[in-house]
Amino acid sequence: MAAERYAPLWKILLAFAIIYFVWGSTFLAIRVGVHEVPPFLLAAVRFLVAGFVLVVWTVAQGERMPTARQWCSVVLIALLIFVFDYGLLFRAEQHVPSGIAAVMMATIPAFMALSEIFILRTQQLTLRLFLALVIGIAGVAALTIHSLNLGGTPVSVKDAVTLIAASLSWSVASALTRKLPLPESKVVSSGTQMLAGGVLLTLGSAALGEFHGFHPMAVSRGAWLALLYLVVAGSIIGFTAYVWLLHHESPTRVGTYAYVNPVVAVIVGYFLGGEVLGARTVVGTLFIVASVIMITTTPSKKPANSHDGQLESVMVSGAKDAEVQ
Repeated sequence: MAAERYAPLWKILLAFAIIYFVWGSTFLAIRVGVHEVPPFLLAAVRFLVAGFVLVVWTVAQGERMPTARQWCSVVLIALLIFVFDYGLLFRAEQHVPSGIAAVMMATIPAFMALSEIFILRTQQLTLRLFLALVIGIAGVAALTIHSLNLGGTPVSVKDAVTLIAASLSWSVASALTRKLPLPESKVVSSGTQMLAGGVLLTLGSAALGEFHGFHPMAVSRGAWLALLYLVVAGSIIGFTAYVWLLHHESPTRVGTYAYVNPVVAVIVGYFLGGEVLGARTVVGTLFIVASVIMITTTPSKKPANSHDGQLESVMVSGAKDAEVQ
């Protein structure tokens, strides 16, 4: 393992570029896709394919599949991450610009901090954390409150609640991941979670009636390309780069994607998606990104356990963009 850390600089830079820019751009790909494909169905196809590929690859590598007890944990985490987090994100992007959705989802570290304070008890509510949470709330307010004279169209209350609920679900999953029995291999854990999430999203899509009136032949080439980008670049390539980086860089450095992705999403949405980049978006983005930086750079209450906890936290967050984005 020590030898593995001496990787060529160009490989490290390429891997960071992938998790920064590919994951940041997946929000626009989601927006393109959900305008023609029902959101839960789009998410289901994405994670079924990506999860199946990863599981087949891990089996070919001789990795052990989860035990019956671990499968129960996998399904629960998949429900929280893929159905309640991604499912809600995909639905919200039917109405919310991709850049704004990415910025709202960047509140995940704030909810993770709260879970560490009140659920895991691995963090204290210090003045720094309190200020970071207040700044994050101010950023959300800038994006949603109509009375603020910042120009642009604010996020509706319904969509804001949807995105916040998605972020909260992810933070709960993050806390549970440290408590529940899961496969030792992070690749196996993430791959099986994606696969289970794809199955659950398919069931959810059917329950919501998304199959009725949907005609695959009517979907444009652009929407299919968006789905292909999400599966191959966002999930398979992005996840591979992410796991590789965890073996060559510190979890703290790898975790910087959490505050780079929203900025990339806003820029990509503006230049490639024709989304408005007004004062409201800029102010909300700056406040929330500042909050994320303050939270993710705050030392843990228990330094002796901080490495394991931080690695697990980053792994779960990466699952969102690899298993994910």
